[in-house]
Amino acid sequence: AMGGRALLGRCAAFALVALLCDALGLLILLLGILAPISSWDFFVYVGALLLAFSLLFWVFWYTFNIEV
Repeated sequence: AMGGRALLGRCAAFALVALLCDALGLLILLLGILAPISSWDFFVYVGALLLAFSLLFWVFWYTFNIEV
């Protein structure tokens, strides 16, 4: 069985922040889409921005895990 260290690589902090941004972004985006609230557009935009921002952390995680 693989441990958490082997699964996340050498830069676990970037992976965890990226996963957190993904989870929060998806939750906020779905809240804006599905919940009957008057400020739905704010939640949709913030959720989409968090999902886009998480891509930055995924790129950092991938880049710092490349073995030269």
